[in-house]
Amino acid sequence: MLNTICLPLGMARDEIVKMDELIKERIRVSKGSTLYHQGDISEAVYGLRSGSLKTQIQDAQGQTQITGFLLPGEILGLDGLMDNIQVSHAIALEDSEVCVIRLDEMDRLAPRIPVLQTQLRRLMSKEINRSHSLLLALGSRRSEQRVAAFLLNLSQRFQSLGYSPTAFILRMSREEIGNFLGLTLETVSRLLSRFAHDGILQVRHREVHILDLHALQVLAGTDCE
Repeated sequence: MLNTICLPLGMARDEIVKMDELIKERIRVSKGSTLYHQGDISEAVYGLRSGSLKTQIQDAQGQTQITGFLLPGEILGLDGLMDNIQVSHAIALEDSEVCVIRLDEMDRLAPRIPVLQTQLRRLMSKEINRSHSLLLALGSRRSEQRVAAFLLNLSQRFQSLGYSPTAFILRMSREEIGNFLGLTLETVSRLLSRFAHDGILQVRHREVHILDLHALQVLAGTDCE
């Protein structure tokens, strides 16, 4: 699972040994605790080893916008590299563990492991693509399309981790999903209930079973992709 985080694909064995120097630290983050705060000095990027986290930004008036939900195998902190300042909070949705990749260590090892720069560019590209997907979800899509696309996105990400793409647990609350998608708590709850009534999903508390994947794709507008 961690190969795509901490070890660049296609590395030679001696490069892997050098790369191991980067991963000297792991941090456990208990549910509800913050890994880093908006405005902190950016000193590392973090590979999520287990659990799940959310990232959110907060304006001067205290208004909060959730910008993403992170699953195992995904990277946090890349958006703080430009100005060396974290631009968001990272908060654990459940007990989680991250491996720490210190930026000074990365700079020190980069000349010795040329493929490291390629891997970093790949990770930054994934972050940009994730942002583009968010803009698409919050753009011209109707509310039911947003919720359907959100569930499909989770399904695809769980499948890439080797888990079931049709049965998973939502670690985030309905309110957090609504905040992320620009919808109210009531709208998210109503749409999940409607999808269940239509036989597309089976929902029990935070457990979701996708019964009709194609119908969900049609709702999200991705059935032709």
